[in-house]
Parts: sequence; C-alpha cells; structure tokens
Amino acid sequence: MRAALLDLVTGATCPGCGAPGRLPCDACARSLLGRVRAVVPSPPPPGLAPAFAAGEYAEPLRSLVLGHKERQQFGLAGLLGALLAYAVLELCASRGVAPATVVLVPAPSQRASSRRRGHDPTLRLTRAAGQCLEVPVARLLAVGRVRDQGDLDRAGRLANLHRSMWVRPGPARRLGRELGREGGAAGCWLVVCDDVLTTGATAREAQRALTDAGWGVLGIATVAATTLRSAPPRG
Repeated sequence: MRAALLDLVTGATCPGCGAPGRLPCDACARSLLGRVRAVVPSPPPPGLAPAFAAGEYAEPLRSLVLGHKERQQFGLAGLLGALLAYAVLELCASRGVAPATVVLVPAPSQRASSRRRGHDPTLRLTRAAGQCLEVPVARLLAVGRVRDQGDLDRAGRLANLHRSMWVRPGPARRLGRELGREGGAAGCWLVVCDDVLTTGATAREAQRALTDAGWGVLGIATVAATTLRSAPPRG
C-alpha cells in the first residue's frame, strides 16, 4: 500500500521502458531474470571468496537499486530481494552446498548512512532474500566510521575499510544457540550479501571479519556488479 501511494505522489514510471505505474513493469521485471553470473572484480582483493551477482549494474537494474537505496522506494525490495536470492542459489550450486544450510549476513551500513537514508537498504534486501529462500538472516557485522567510498579508487577503498568491521558478540551468540552450536561456528556456512559489488573491498572486509571470528564464509552474493565479468575457469 505504501509503495502504491508513493508511486501516485511521485508519478512513478518504469525505469526500463518509461511506462507509468509500477516500478518496474512486469515485462522489465522479467527481463532481469536469468542473468546471474559468477563475478570477479578487476583486480580482485586478495583472497576474495567466490562472488555471484544477479546482473550488471546498468539500466534498468541500476535505477531500481538506487530507487530502493536512496529514494525509499520500498516496494522494490521484493524484486531486488528475489534477485539476490537467485545469486545465493547459484553460489550454493557452485559450491555443492544445500541452500537450506546457509545463513545470510548483510554487509553492514554505518549508522550515519542509515539515518540519512531513513533505512538500511542492504539489511532490507537481505531479509527479503532470506524470506524467498526460507533461510535465516543474521545481522552479525558492525562497521566503524569510515570515509564515503564513492570518490575512492580500489586502493583507497581497501585502505579505508581495512579492519573496520567486527562480529557483534550478542547476535553471534544468538545465532550459535539457534543453530545448536553453542559458542561455535563449525559446520555453518555464511553468505555475505550486498546490493552492489564494485571493487570487492566491502565484501572482502566482511569476509575477513567473519573468518577471523571463526565463521565459515561460503561466498558473496549481490544484486548487481559494476562490471559483470564471468569468473575464470577452474583448473
């Protein structure tokens, strides 16, 4: 209901074809499916886990991500969450892991950013993906104060985020209890989730914080990647 009212007030149009009404129209929404690929930033951060994105960070997906993230178009969360879920499924298939055995972990947002936007977009999308897959979502990670990443190059982003994240003890204990692994992480695979993969710096730092705390990270799943590259063949 809220999304429909917002559409009426703002005169929303589909970013894919310009048709008035829902964001996006059914045809453009269907066009976003089936584009999941293994992606590798160029060059990748050392040790980055396997990453999958549901599509390239280009139109119309770029407008959808930004509409949800910056313009509070919360009605897009279901579609974007479903795309994120497809990326998780492909990651699981590539690693031979049953999707029902994973836990989704959103990349953390700074409190100032969440206050400015009025919501935490990555958390919202990750929860939507978790509902699609019927798997738990654990808000395990926190991040300290860092510079805005938008004007930084790859090296700057890596330096900016270096050891900026940590695992929150309370949520980690709760997840351990829920999984029947009191105080331990053995046998549990986590998937780091984000809206966009750019240089991989955020995903790599999230991965580092989780593995340092003893959790196993299966890989990275995102809605979009800035430059969609297929992962190099194994062997």
